[in-house]
Amino acid sequence: MIQLHDLYFKPYLSAQEIHSAIENLAYQVNRDLKDKNPIFLGVLNGSYMVLADLTRKFNGDCEIGFIRTSSYKGTQSTGRIQLDINLDIDLANRVVVIVEDIVDTGLTVEALSQELQSYSPAALYVATLFLKPEVYNRELRIDYIGQNIANKFVVGYGMDYNNLGRNLPELYVQTHKMKNIVLFGPPGAGKGTQAERLKDKYGLVHISTGDVFRYNIKNETELGTLAKSFMDKGNLVPDEVTIKMLNAEVDKNPEATGFIFDGFPRTEAQARALDQLLESKNSEVSGMVALEVDDEVLVQRLLDRGKSSGRPDDANESVIRDRIKVYYNQTAPLKNYYQEQNKYYGVDGVGSVDQITDRLSVEFDKL
Repeated sequence: MIQLHDLYFKPYLSAQEIHSAIENLAYQVNRDLKDKNPIFLGVLNGSYMVLADLTRKFNGDCEIGFIRTSSYKGTQSTGRIQLDINLDIDLANRVVVIVEDIVDTGLTVEALSQELQSYSPAALYVATLFLKPEVYNRELRIDYIGQNIANKFVVGYGMDYNNLGRNLPELYVQTHKMKNIVLFGPPGAGKGTQAERLKDKYGLVHISTGDVFRYNIKNETELGTLAKSFMDKGNLVPDEVTIKMLNAEVDKNPEATGFIFDGFPRTEAQARALDQLLESKNSEVSGMVALEVDDEVLVQRLLDRGKSSGRPDDANESVIRDRIKVYYNQTAPLKNYYQEQNKYYGVDGVGSVDQITDRLSVEFDKL
């Protein structure tokens, strides 16, 4: 993910995919015009990369010129066209090709085509690297198209957002910065309850490691079967298996604006594995938000929960205290890991559910 001004963008088309679109466009133009000595008119500023690559692949003689138009401000079309035509090439009785980087509604290219007809060309064609067919609503024929794309705001390969991004060799599409939060806390801190509340409030996906394990084991997935084989022997499930399960959950939600990770990571090694997973998806952990609760409060909460949950580990005070102790021993390095990155946010976990949600929301709003 990259940031240009106030907006975020994620990869959309690779340099190789753009190259293929250029090859397709050049093939069509060569097929029809290689013996016509055409004049290629690049529409500035966006078309400069397209024009350079297209004319390098043109197999005949040609001339090149530039014209300037404008209809966009930010990410939206203004609906008004500004033309700046000051040519030093005579278009009369010549084959002229308007070269665009992208055509969406067609407002600009239609106005430009009508204006250029007054210069009496022998033929006038329109070539665009990308076309958005969902929104193109003009009668003007687009003669040559490199590739159709979805109606999304894109930058790169000559296209910009308020003059930034033109130099990128790939195409990026507008997105939102993902809010990926590790919700942390000892047994009885109330992570599950708060995660369910916060996921709805912020439109995030809640990934509970326990739920993920139970789903995979119950449905006998390949990873679930593998995890169960370790558990049946009394061994810990390797981090590699757990991270693959999380990766599968993340991949199920490609349009998510972010995730709440509950129950993972528990160690520094797991934290590094999570960083690598998110980095592979052009994202990162925004922060660890930790519920901080006194041990005696935790013990009482779990004993109270054990009266209705039926869980034997919630009914024995000695077992509860051991669980809390193990938790702190295992997770102390993890707290340091996020503190060193200025990504640790401690929250008082004592109070009513609403009060704790409000405190957590203060920290979520920062991320």
